[in-house]
Amino acid sequence: MVITRISQERVAAAAPAPGGRPNPPLKRRRNEDVTPEDRPEPPGDAAVACRQLRAPVKKSKPPPVGRLRSRGEPMRPLERQIFRDYGQSWYRFRKELESKFHPFDPLAQQPQITTDARCKLISWLIPVHKHFGFSFESLCLTVNTLDRFLTTTPVAADCFQLLGVTSLFISCKQVEVHPPKVKQLLALCCDTFSRQQLCNLECIILNKLHFNLSAPTISFFLEHFTHMRMEACEADVWEANNAKALAKGVAELSLADYAFNKYMPSLLAVCCLGLADQMLQHQKPLDLHLSDYPEGVLQDCLDKLHLLVSLNEDSLPLVLPPEISDQCLHLEK
Repeated sequence: MVITRISQERVAAAAPAPGGRPNPPLKRRRNEDVTPEDRPEPPGDAAVACRQLRAPVKKSKPPPVGRLRSRGEPMRPLERQIFRDYGQSWYRFRKELESKFHPFDPLAQQPQITTDARCKLISWLIPVHKHFGFSFESLCLTVNTLDRFLTTTPVAADCFQLLGVTSLFISCKQVEVHPPKVKQLLALCCDTFSRQQLCNLECIILNKLHFNLSAPTISFFLEHFTHMRMEACEADVWEANNAKALAKGVAELSLADYAFNKYMPSLLAVCCLGLADQMLQHQKPLDLHLSDYPEGVLQDCLDKLHLLVSLNEDSLPLVLPPEISDQCLHLEK
């Protein structure tokens, strides 16, 4: 998948080759392991291609991006009751933590890591996390962990891919029932790195971040604003869930674009939902002022998200459920 950033026209979906070290011979793996192309590394300059970032190859059908509720399916009773009892308190608590966990300008002290390199790495991590069937929360935490570490420690360009998969490893161990195995992550990097290197970097990241990992994410705020919308008396459940599915795809694109690093997750979440309502031409859109952001701040973020979507007309359908992608194409016609 190729994600186009606002600051440039196109970037490749593969990150630069990590360093000039020759790769060891590929090991024999079980069929269920996630691996890159299992073929011997060619001699000479052609070997560089093996070390570039690439999405994993999977023969079976990939897991679904998400399940949409039917038009008449409401929130489950337990979900509704939990939201009524704790939703607003939990939202206020998480919103107060945003500034603590939000990494502002993480590349400011990174002489070897550029915005292009970051975009390529995250553009690669998006299909990787979908390949494993991980949640959007895992992806958001991965990007947050990566950016926060970049604010603390200079990273060499040839270690940037290792930082990406290690951040994914840490995030998945927080929220996934079945996190990836170390050897699966190393295989995605063509075994460029060793198990010891990944484990050492994991310890460094945890210590640099003081084990503060439960960051408020776009995923959390998307769920919260969607629940608020469903609680409204005249809310359309079908519209609310479709908007959330499309907003999640737009949010994935924004994670890779460094221009959106300055926006808080709660602001991005509500603006992604607002843009989704506009794109799907919903009759009962979300009231964006529920987020308590000023009109000018909301409009600025909305305008940039609209530009991001227009630059990624080819990439956006790849991160959407088929039903939403087809609906967007129909409305465009």
